[in-house]
Amino acid sequence: MKIRIEEIDGNVVAFLEGSLDTAAAPEAEKVMDPLNNVEGKDIIIDCTDLEYISSAGLRIFLGILQNAEDRGGHVYIKGLNEKVFATFTLTGFNNIFEFM
Repeated sequence: MKIRIEEIDGNVVAFLEGSLDTAAAPEAEKVMDPLNNVEGKDIIIDCTDLEYISSAGLRIFLGILQNAEDRGGHVYIKGLNEKVFATFTLTGFNNIFEFM
């Protein structure tokens, strides 16, 4: 699992690559923790290269969303493949997040 966070055009963008499974989740949560403190910017989670997400990964996304909403921000998910989007749909997360 690789994660890179950059500021692009006034947004904070996290690029995820690989599988965000239960084993990768603790380290991913540490790396993505700065997203929980973003003020005044939108957050984009770019999942173009994300191959798989488990419930542990979804929990990380949900925490980021809740923190952003508490700060008046938005979280957008970008580039989901069919398999990962199916996981969002099965869990109802497709109704919680905004997609680009």
